[in-house]
Amino acid sequence: MGSFKRVLKYSQPYWRRIFLSVLASLGVGGMDGAFAYMVEPLLKKIFTEKDMTIFMLLPFAIILIFILRGACRYINDYYIRTAGQLAIQDIRKLIYKNMLGLSLRFYNNNPTGVLMSRVINDVAVMQEGVANVITGLFRDGFGAIFLLGVIFYRNWQLAIIAFLVIPMTVYPAQKIGGKIKKLSGHSLGKIGDISSIIQQTFSGIKVVKAFGLENVENSKFELHNRSYYAYLRRSIKYESLSAPIMEMITSFGIAAVIWFGGTQVLHGKMTAAEFFSFIAAMVLVYNPVKRLINSYNSIQRSLGAADRVFSIIDERTEIIDAPHAKDIEKVNGDVEFRGVWFRYIGEDVLKDISITAKKGEVIALVGPSGGGKTTLVSLIPRFYDVTSGEILLDGNDIRGIRLKELMKQIALVDQETILFNDTITNNIRYGKPHADDSEVTNAARAAFAHDFIMTLPEGYETNIGDRGVRLSGGQRQRICIARAILKDAPILILDEATSALDTESEQMVQKALTNLMLNRTTFVIAHRLSTILHADKIVVIDKGEIVETGSHQELLEHEGLYQKLYSMQFA
Repeated sequence: MGSFKRVLKYSQPYWRRIFLSVLASLGVGGMDGAFAYMVEPLLKKIFTEKDMTIFMLLPFAIILIFILRGACRYINDYYIRTAGQLAIQDIRKLIYKNMLGLSLRFYNNNPTGVLMSRVINDVAVMQEGVANVITGLFRDGFGAIFLLGVIFYRNWQLAIIAFLVIPMTVYPAQKIGGKIKKLSGHSLGKIGDISSIIQQTFSGIKVVKAFGLENVENSKFELHNRSYYAYLRRSIKYESLSAPIMEMITSFGIAAVIWFGGTQVLHGKMTAAEFFSFIAAMVLVYNPVKRLINSYNSIQRSLGAADRVFSIIDERTEIIDAPHAKDIEKVNGDVEFRGVWFRYIGEDVLKDISITAKKGEVIALVGPSGGGKTTLVSLIPRFYDVTSGEILLDGNDIRGIRLKELMKQIALVDQETILFNDTITNNIRYGKPHADDSEVTNAARAAFAHDFIMTLPEGYETNIGDRGVRLSGGQRQRICIARAILKDAPILILDEATSALDTESEQMVQKALTNLMLNRTTFVIAHRLSTILHADKIVVIDKGEIVETGSHQELLEHEGLYQKLYSMQFA
């Protein structure tokens, strides 16, 4: 009930729509009750008193009643469903917003396809359940109440007999509903696995085709697809079992009513018209009651999805602003790592790192792959927080600076070129959302991207496809560099920024980067040592520890790990 109440809470802002729907539900239920109530007097008038006027008007009255009932039903359905959809829209917006605010550690631990499934599939199942349940709750609920009033008014003894069986349906409904909720959670988990496989396969389709692994990926997909069906089949089994069980139980009530009521008619204690009026009302009331019981299964299925959705909404990021975090207006750009340790999944990735970088200095981080270089620069924008020690910006611990303000001071060009399925202009403008066209063009020129952009069919308005697939690797990297140039931040992080460039492009971009790095504190991760020969300080990191520090010439003379790496590249 906690999850159900929470779902309903999101409907509160749309109470006007719900109120209109409730009024319309009263109309639908009231007409059902009136129709059942009028059966007896109409039968008397027509068959006992031979009133032909009533007989002639009856078809028109029935048509009019059903027109009014249809109008009320339309208003009920429209407003309650739109209220449910708006509530679900708010939930989807909230889960997406919360996910965007979570740390990189969360994304490292959860596959992209699974997270996509939470936003799309899980919320869709919630949406179906909320729409059906809220609609049925009011329309079928009011209909059942009015019809119950009629049958108790007609004959309270028969009414009690008819509904003695209703409590008997509660236990099987609860058991079946519980099974459906559990299976719903499992099946949605399998849908997440399927989404993850699809996302990985399509994003890596070039590798799949290059290695001829289509059949392998297809087999993997089939395996998870069958596993999903196994849970779905069990869920269908329980849902299909629900209606027959309910009908079987209610049949005892119907049989008892026919026997007892027929006996009363035969003994003259009840007229045939009264008995048929009661039977009509009872048949009518069983339908909304049965729909309400079936709605319980829908509730359980949607609650299985709701639990998964709310688990993401309730997820809290480990990277938060300190209670007294402050804004910073003007940053000089001095960065200091002071005794920094960082642990990830029980292992020390960085150990006692101390680095000082003054404004305008270029700090190059080199060393074997997996040594912790990327992790180290990821601590500056607080993608992760240090386990111990501190990182200072102009003498201030970065954990005491508001995250939004900290991010404004840092520009990043990553080894993985992250571009969006949008125009070149909008991809560059990501660095400064309100930049005008001239600023975008100037940034592209500085990144030596302007010339190739102008050769494209629509220039800066060319859509570059998913992850920039319509551009070459070098072109994608230069767009990323233009984005960083446009941001114009005092601290620059270059993680293998020229790794995807050919020799000619690298030379052009290196010139742009040289201009970009002027008067900026720059951290450069490079495996190509030729790109960092003129760095102010080269820090050699191996297995999470600083093993050497110095200029290029000093490290060559030291004849340590750097000299070994240099000799391997320039032998």
